[in-house]
Amino acid sequence: MDTATHITMGVAVGGLATVDPAVQQDPSLFQAVLIGSIIGSHAPDFDTLFKFKDNATYIRHHRGISHSPIAVLLWSLLVSGSIYLFYLDTSFLHLWLWVLLAVILHVFVDIFNPYGTQALRPFVNRWIAIGFINTFDPFIFSLYLAGIIAWLLGANPRYTFLIVLFVVVLYHIKRYLDKREIVKKMKDHFDHVERVVTQPTIRHNIWRVAVITKEYFFVARSENGHIEIKDKFERKPLPDTAEMNAALQDKNVKAFINFSPVYRYEIDRFDDYTEIRFIDLRYRAKGRYPFVAVVALDKFYNVITSYTGWVYSEDKLQKKLEPLT
Repeated sequence: MDTATHITMGVAVGGLATVDPAVQQDPSLFQAVLIGSIIGSHAPDFDTLFKFKDNATYIRHHRGISHSPIAVLLWSLLVSGSIYLFYLDTSFLHLWLWVLLAVILHVFVDIFNPYGTQALRPFVNRWIAIGFINTFDPFIFSLYLAGIIAWLLGANPRYTFLIVLFVVVLYHIKRYLDKREIVKKMKDHFDHVERVVTQPTIRHNIWRVAVITKEYFFVARSENGHIEIKDKFERKPLPDTAEMNAALQDKNVKAFINFSPVYRYEIDRFDDYTEIRFIDLRYRAKGRYPFVAVVALDKFYNVITSYTGWVYSEDKLQKKLEPLT
């Protein structure tokens, strides 16, 4: 989820913590739990700092080991331990348990996004992305925000956030059923479907869909239950050539392939260099596919330049590949 939703969810956990008699009866512990829940609900996303290094590092590691079971435990101990230094007369156990819940919820809700997480590392390194809740869902954010406002106006936080969480759970079930219906339609329409990748948008009734069949990739849009096929690409395996093998060793390409479940590639040969472009098919917007990895190789298959990330015009992409301009 996005930062704003994680923070409001942390406030909800802090309000819900008043069901705990120890928290309810100790104002200092309540204050510590509220602060800890807010920080803990965002803590796994501190790995956003990888963005300051480069896109490849960010894409490869964001929501990776920082969202693993070991990291969840470490985040909860780090956050609750740091806060406890200012609340030494309170119960560390109760503080830690509520912070732990906030961190667990952060990782848990992230698996429902198309981006997903590596929530089972180091046991399983694959990305878990169920793909039926958008990274920012206005309905979920509004529910948490409404609960917070009701609390500020005097509503009982225990009952308020129990109701909010109950509605959020029902909403997740509804969105799962929406996705299942889309997947069923795709499997009924196409032969030999191997996988259907769904990408919900900020608009509740619109989904982006990528379908992998034995021979083709199909890119579709679902709006109000109506499916429209936007693009069709032949599914070609990566060739076992010197230039492709060289490209696959580039860090930007490695990060892209590690992250993307459905992509195609293009090879363009020029007088002085060869460009290989990998294109993620999940993010079609305004006729373009903005999430790409591009690598340029000289005639000896040395990398001249490379890039991975989101770019929304060819001009901007070329500026990223500065040595070629």
